[in-house]
This record gives sequence, structure tokens and C-alpha cells, in this order.
Amino acid sequence: MENDELKERIHAVETAQATQAATTAGMEATNAATTAGLQATQAAAQAGTWAVMVAGSAGLIAGIFLGMAMARAKGKA
Repeated sequence: MENDELKERIHAVETAQATQAATTAGMEATNAATTAGLQATQAAAQAGTWAVMVAGSAGLIAGIFLGMAMARAKGKA
């Protein structure tokens, strides 16, 4: 009887260790995925910022030339 009880206790410890290892692996995988997601979000935000800055700069330059052309046309009229 004592031998069977010892086997059951060993099995319970093995099960608990396997559960803990699986939980730790899941936690590490979740952490890695979260980190990758944060990095992707930051890269996308930075790319979006640069795109807006480029578009704004192009609009500003086009506006300057358009304003100069309108002023020149108004002066000749």
C-alpha cells in the first residue's frame, strides 16, 4: 500500500512540474509576441510620421511655387 501511495505522489509531482514548465513556456511565448507587436507598432508609427512629414513638405513647396506664380501673374495683369 505504501508503494502505491508513493507512486501516486511521484506522479502528482511530475504532473505539477510538467504544468509549471508548460506555463513558463507559454508565458515566454506571450512575452515574445507582445514585444514583437510593440516593435512593429512603433515602426509603423515612425513610418507614418515620416510619410506625413514628407507629404507636408511637398505640399508646402508646391504651395510656395504656386503662390509665387499667382503673384507673378497678378503683377503682370
